[in-house]
Amino acid sequence: MRAPGFWTDGGWPATLLAPFGLITASLTARRVAKPGWQAPVPVFCCGNATVGGSGKTTLALDLLHRLTAMGAKPHALLRGYGGKTPGPLRVDAAQHDAALVGDEALLLAEAAPTWVAADRAAGGRAAVAAGAGAIVMDDGLQNPGLVKTCSLLVIDGGFGFGNAFLLPAGPLREPVAAAVSRCRAAVLIGRDEQGALRQLPAALPVLRGQLMPELGHLDPSGRYLAFAGIGRPEKFFAGLRTAGLQLVATESFADHHPYTASELSGLRRQAEAAGAVLLTTPKDRARLPASERGGIAIGGVGLIWDDPGQIDALLRDALGR
Repeated sequence: MRAPGFWTDGGWPATLLAPFGLITASLTARRVAKPGWQAPVPVFCCGNATVGGSGKTTLALDLLHRLTAMGAKPHALLRGYGGKTPGPLRVDAAQHDAALVGDEALLLAEAAPTWVAADRAAGGRAAVAAGAGAIVMDDGLQNPGLVKTCSLLVIDGGFGFGNAFLLPAGPLREPVAAAVSRCRAAVLIGRDEQGALRQLPAALPVLRGQLMPELGHLDPSGRYLAFAGIGRPEKFFAGLRTAGLQLVATESFADHHPYTASELSGLRRQAEAAGAVLLTTPKDRARLPASERGGIAIGGVGLIWDDPGQIDALLRDALGR
């Protein structure tokens, strides 16, 4: 879905819809109060208070790599948004596609064993039975199925908490204070352009990081037509420009957009006319038909911590529990 403009700027639509946010808050509060399954291994959750992309998958990938380096044998667990299987299903990139398991699951499966499960408790049990020494959840802060050892509130510094209204008046799934109460720390990605940190309690640790484009394989003198169907495509485009790439045009699609052959054909014609190469994200590539991936460059992104020692210490502390 595309986020409506008033989720950022507010205005009369947000004010008109604000009373319905009380329903959202009540439903979420009742949901998270339900008891969950206590796994015999540490459970890490990369969650947020808003809908849409905030960097949860990028953080989850970083945690998987760090926990693997610590010898924790982590498995990833997620709902598999955009996929049709309810799971529990262990993702096999050689057999499964985004239509079945979702694009994020395919990315996580490159880093560690990954499970898709609408029932997070069932997915957690499957992961533990398969030898998981730790579980990293991509999203799920508002899902009570698994008891979390360490939840991290991911904040996109460029978006913050939007207009600070609850769904449908704004992007919040629940009040910020309610989400924070279940988190060990916040992870701020990028500069705090919207004043999100002012809405957090002073006692909550804030870990800071930056998204760094991974473009070493691309021709820095080339011309590119970038397209993306992620939570905030403009963040991807801005990162490419900051890295010095020449973008002749950009095309935005809804988050998790399933590309059609006709759309890709149109993008190819547009790029050819401009003498440019098509460029997209790894998540978008996962949703491209295999027959359509040729000739499309990929611009990845990594998470660079201001103080890597902070996240390592937090992970080790949770593993020790």
